[in-house]
Parts: sequence; structure tokens; C-alpha cells
Amino acid sequence: MKNLSLGGLAFFSICLSAALFAQTSVAPASANKLQPDPARTAAPAPRLCAVCIRAHMEFLASDALRGRGSGTADELVAATYVASQLRAYGIAPAADDGGYLQQATLQQPKFVAPPQLTFTPPGAGGEKVTWICGKEFAVLYLAQAHFAGPLHVIDADKDDPHPEGAIVLILGNDRKGQRAQASRLADKGAVAAIIAASAERAAQFEQHAKQLPTLPVKIEGEEASGLGSDFNLLEASPEAAAILKGLPENTTFNFDGASASEKKYTWNAVGILRGRDPSLRQTAVLLSAHLDHLGIGQPVNGDDIYNGADDDASGTSAVLELARVLGSGPKPRRTVIFALFGSEETGGQGSTYFLQHPPVPLKQIAVNLEFEMLGRADPAVSADTVWLTGWERSNLGPMLAARGAKLIGDPHPAQNFFARSDNYVLAKKGVVAQTVSSYGMHSDYHQPSDDVAHINFQHMDAAIGSLLHPVSWLVNSSFTPQWNEGGKP
Repeated sequence: MKNLSLGGLAFFSICLSAALFAQTSVAPASANKLQPDPARTAAPAPRLCAVCIRAHMEFLASDALRGRGSGTADELVAATYVASQLRAYGIAPAADDGGYLQQATLQQPKFVAPPQLTFTPPGAGGEKVTWICGKEFAVLYLAQAHFAGPLHVIDADKDDPHPEGAIVLILGNDRKGQRAQASRLADKGAVAAIIAASAERAAQFEQHAKQLPTLPVKIEGEEASGLGSDFNLLEASPEAAAILKGLPENTTFNFDGASASEKKYTWNAVGILRGRDPSLRQTAVLLSAHLDHLGIGQPVNGDDIYNGADDDASGTSAVLELARVLGSGPKPRRTVIFALFGSEETGGQGSTYFLQHPPVPLKQIAVNLEFEMLGRADPAVSADTVWLTGWERSNLGPMLAARGAKLIGDPHPAQNFFARSDNYVLAKKGVVAQTVSSYGMHSDYHQPSDDVAHINFQHMDAAIGSLLHPVSWLVNSSFTPQWNEGGKP
């Protein structure tokens, strides 16, 4: 695909910012007229700017931004664009240096050779067996470059009573069932799981191994990010799986690989609208989304740009539309923070950094609404409806729905979406933080085909429009969301 030049991209950004500013600016009232007190004047019902939403989408999800890859210069362009819109909407900067951009330094560990899995079988006279990634096994997900543990063998439909610290071989033909069991074992403390590959998948090991397995990105000086997992998932060839099945229980396995680290950066765009009410301004509402996506990747039908229109240019556009609405009216009673996070796709490094450098003390953030994948209708729910992850965890969803939000509970609880977006980083710190979405698990997810051509703007406008009044109520209300009993993660 043809990319814009850097000069053309800059000109396009300036023109688009100017156009949106022209749409949203209001001419000053005559100096001779008495100005009404915004605290005593009822604000008109907020109105959606559909052309603004479309303009944001057409820029953020364009080929010009090359998929806004996490921690890339393209992510920085997206963050800079968002910052320019926040300024145009009257939202003050809230980053550490008086600007809108937070820059986090990251470390990207990388293997320099294929990692290996070693063990000592009985009767081998102490001699180790070494398996190499790309031959006997493949990597599906890694949290660490080094791990070890005793081998346990279970069936996919059974549980391991003592998985803590173990490497568990999960037998069975149901791949989805194996993956689900692996997730459950991770929650119970297993260090890794191994599932058996089909002969067809095993034939692809060597080809896939030409690109070495990736390791999680970490904020410099930190052990892990907020969305990162400590779990490792491997796939064994049928022959290797048969050997594992015949080994004695608790045979010790070691996974290791030589690695080096590369420094990189990620960016958040953060703005703030200070509340006018002295008693409520200390209870802030955080409206957020992630602005990154997968960048340039494996070509599919000749297209290698993973535009990320639904995921998550749509959520970013929703936050910008809320910024426009809230910034153009009387100041809300509460303080409102607008945060567009970088590097969600690589483990939530942007939101983790935000937690370490919040514009107000973390205890003052009363609630976080994350917006994720609103560009397509979910066939599992009624038209133009969106849903809230972890609906049953707090009293937030019912209160918003009672004020007009077309909002219901998550119809896909088995997918655990509550823990799969930046809201989870804040929820683990005690903030009532949940995600608004309408992701119906469409086939364009994480594919180059997630582009503007596949966005349902009628649905998106209706969904965002239904949230304008409830969110306006939330930022002017004394209602403080609470976790329901047992709902706090």
C-alpha cells in the first residue's frame, strides 16, 4: 500500500485539526452582555458530532499511521494527534512536563537464538535431552526467557490439584478446551502449560521458528506490566507429546534461551478538565482508551498494515467525542481526566506508567470508563447496544443504564474481557474500572481487514450518542461507584 510522505502526513494532521477546531469553536459573547454563571445555568443536552467521529477514525485508522504499532513512531504520531484535539477542545495538558504526552522508557528483551527445553529422562545415566524451538516444540506465549518446574500430565477436562510452580502437559483433542484449561491453571499458579500439536501444525514449527519467539515488553526498572501474564504456553509435536506422556510425574524441565534487551519508548496522551465544585473536584472520573495497535505485520491477501479501526481507533474516537462535549459546555462539577494509552497491545505498559504518574493522586480517581471496540455491532445483543465488562462486579453499569445508556452486561463472560483491557490495570489498584464495548468477536479482529471500510458508523454514532448524557450526569453527580461484594479483583 502507498504511504504518505512525512511532510504530507504533517500537513494532513494540521488541516484536520484546524477543521475540527473550526467545527467546535464558539464565538465569544458580546463584552456588553452579562455572562451567565455556568454553575447556575442548566447545560443543553449534549449533541453528537458524527463528522468529528468519522474524521478521527479516518485519520487514526488510515494507512498513513501504519497501524499505530505499540512503542513506534507511528504510535507517537497518534498520541500527538490526540493531544492536538484535546487542546482544541479546551482540555488542559496533564503530563509531567506541562504538556499532553507521557513518555515511558521500555525494555524489549529479544532472543538471539532459538530457546531450548531440557530434561533428564530416567535411565539416561544423567544425560540431558535438549529440545529446540522450531523442532520438537513451538512457543504460543512466553512471559519469561527462563523458567523451570516439575512435569504434571492431565486431561483437558480434568483439573490439576497442585499446579503451583508446575509445567503441565494438557492432553486432549479439543484445542479450545486445552487453551481454556491452560488459562485456569495459570490462575492457580502453574508456571507453564504444554499442549499437543496436530501433525499439520507440527509441520509448520520450523517455518514459524524463523521468527524467534517474542518476550513481553517491560517498563524500565519494573518486573512486569499491569496486563502482563506470568504464564508460558508451549506446543509439542505429536512425537514429543508422546515422550512427555511417558515420563515419570515430576520430571524437572528447564526452559532457557540467550537473550538481549533493546530500549524503546511508548506514549500516552493525557488531558484534564478541572472540576468546579470544591467538594467534588477531588473525586475524578477517568475516561480512557488505548491508541496503539499491531502496526506492520504478516501480510494477509497482500495487506500488511493492521489498521486497528475497531481496535481501538473507535474507543479513542469515543473519548475524544466525550472530551469535545465536556470541554464545550459549563465546567463539570467533578474533575475529568482523558487518557489515551500507548502499548496496550503489548501488555498495558502505557496504562501501567500512567498509574505510576497520575495527574491526581490515585485515591482521587473515583471511576474509570475504558472504551474498547465500539465500531461494530455485536450480534449477541440488540441493535446499537453496548455492554460493560464485569457488569456484576459494581453498581456502575445499572446507574448509567438508568440514565439512558444503551448498556447491558457482557454477553461473553467466558472470554474474560474484564481482564483484557487497560481498565484491569486500574481495577487491580482498587479503582472501579470497567470497559464499554460492543465487540462481537468478528473475524477481522487483529487482522489487516480491521479497517475503516468495515466500521458501522451508524452503530458507532448511536452507541456513543447514548453515552453522552449518562457520562455528563456522572461527571456532575455525587454518585461514587462501589465494588459489589466479591467484585473487586
